[in-house]
Amino acid sequence: MSNGLTTRTSRPLTTRDFFDRFFEDAFGRGVAPLGFSGAEATGRDWVPSVDITERDGTLLVSAEIPGLKKEDVDVDISNGVLTLSGKREFEHDETKDNVHRIERSYGSFRRSFTLPSDADASKASAEFKDGVLRVSIPKTEAAKATKISIK
Repeated sequence: MSNGLTTRTSRPLTTRDFFDRFFEDAFGRGVAPLGFSGAEATGRDWVPSVDITERDGTLLVSAEIPGLKKEDVDVDISNGVLTLSGKREFEHDETKDNVHRIERSYGSFRRSFTLPSDADASKASAEFKDGVLRVSIPKTEAAKATKISIK
């Protein structure tokens, strides 16, 4: 049964995506036949899970991207938008491996988030450890409200 949340990707959903989700919702994972070709898993977008929190005036963005190296991931802040992107390569050689099931996602991912106006992109930093990318973006001190007297 669906939890009502919508997954957003960088491409429109295909008919195959619709039916995959329908059957996963109805029966859970594992409905793909044993003859499932690994080629179908390559080149399809996937969406890493992301948490965004704030602590001590700093935005913290954590993305789970296991199986990748830091060289496989790009972090960019442009025009107030944080973009995380990368690619997970398919690990099996279909000419040598007899693939029975593919449940891990492969291909490109891209997640973009609009930052608040007080985020200081020039002081952002990122680290990648144990399959988790952590991006820290400090916030500037918000402009203080000023009371203006009317004459």
